[in-house]
Amino acid sequence: MSTITTINPATEEEIQTYTLMSETEATKRLEACHDAFLEWRKLSHGERGTHLTNIAQKLRDNADELAELMTAETGKLLKDGHREVEICAAIFDYTAKNGPELLADEERTHGTDGKRGVVSYQPVGVIYSIQPWNFPIYQPVRVLAANLMAGNGCVLKHASICTGSGQRLRELCIEAGLPEDIFQVILIDHDTSDKLIAHEKVRGVTLTGSDGAGRHVGAVAAKALKKTVLELGSNDAYLVLEDADIETAVKFSVMGRLYNNGETCVSAKRFIVTDKVYDKFVGAFVAQMEDIKMGDPTQDDVQLGPLSSQDQFKTVKDQVDESVAKGAEVLCGGEAPEGTGAYYPATVLGDLEPGMPAYDDEIFGPVASVIRAKDDEDAMRLANESRYGLGGGIFSKNEERALELARDHFDTGMIRINSFGAADPNMPFGGVKDSGYGREHGGFGMKEFVNVKAIFLS
Repeated sequence: MSTITTINPATEEEIQTYTLMSETEATKRLEACHDAFLEWRKLSHGERGTHLTNIAQKLRDNADELAELMTAETGKLLKDGHREVEICAAIFDYTAKNGPELLADEERTHGTDGKRGVVSYQPVGVIYSIQPWNFPIYQPVRVLAANLMAGNGCVLKHASICTGSGQRLRELCIEAGLPEDIFQVILIDHDTSDKLIAHEKVRGVTLTGSDGAGRHVGAVAAKALKKTVLELGSNDAYLVLEDADIETAVKFSVMGRLYNNGETCVSAKRFIVTDKVYDKFVGAFVAQMEDIKMGDPTQDDVQLGPLSSQDQFKTVKDQVDESVAKGAEVLCGGEAPEGTGAYYPATVLGDLEPGMPAYDDEIFGPVASVIRAKDDEDAMRLANESRYGLGGGIFSKNEERALELARDHFDTGMIRINSFGAADPNMPFGGVKDSGYGREHGGFGMKEFVNVKAIFLS
């Protein structure tokens, strides 16, 4: 039997070994989820909401344990783990509060004589959720909460390096009173995963991951005529316009690049700086990045922990090294320290050109790419040239103009103006272009995997 072993990226110590499930066992879990769905769908939205509220409280009650587990498995700062647990609890609370109204039947009229029509949002069955390691609780929760409220079941295939976090989430849901089979966690390889996507009891597939993974899963699902929601990678541009407040821009640029050790899809990665303020911004930005304290992620004063694994460390290092070999300038960082752990320092790269990984691709680590623009119009052009379009940001003292640029010109799914943040339960989350399609949060996720029924009455 194949096994996987989770490893602490800060200490390189083994945490636990797990045995992968056979296709037969995984299918059995999937079918059990479907059977549970047949009963779960009978509950009212309010009754489902009570379960979600109970789960939210259970997460808060176990926040210390969950944060410590996530830090051990992925190297995220312990304080970030606590914030992640609270965001997850807030998502369950938001969904419980708003779901009944958002998913309620809608009265319509039809025909020239205005006969009665009803639009009903009905559950479809089992949703297969494939999730990454960077937010071990949040990633599965945003799918789980929305689909439980919609009346669906959920089967989770989590990233192997945070297997313990995925299993503990399910245990806590059951402890909170959730029916045991409505949420399943399966440990399988990619080949088995592809077979499950095609299973008749799977009615929808959602993946968060790289654009390469999205292409594969999307193709497999499309062949089986399964709807997908894909939240993929990005190379988010933050624009420092000519009238930007530099202190504000630097503060949130450092925060946006280093949040979650730089391992966030919707984080600041490319900094497109207008020529007028380039030297002032870059000087202050590099100075603050040089001062970042890297070390043990369990310590309160540490600002940057290790990357999630040695594999991830190698990927980031190779991307930086290739960019430098092609002419990029290292403005700070760029050299990993000797010793134990997958530590990579806060790094800023300049003199970037198309064809370099730091220009074209997503670097999933604490590496900032600084790109000079002639003026504001050129900055927006450069931002939109990327094949990605998940998030982005604009720094400008003219908020109304920034709003206009964000709304009418920025070809991306989420834009922050003079700030940085990741996800909010009340705002939609998702992207365009190679960053995928579909939306989560803000009520939108609850309607991604439902049967929107049109009922015509005479």
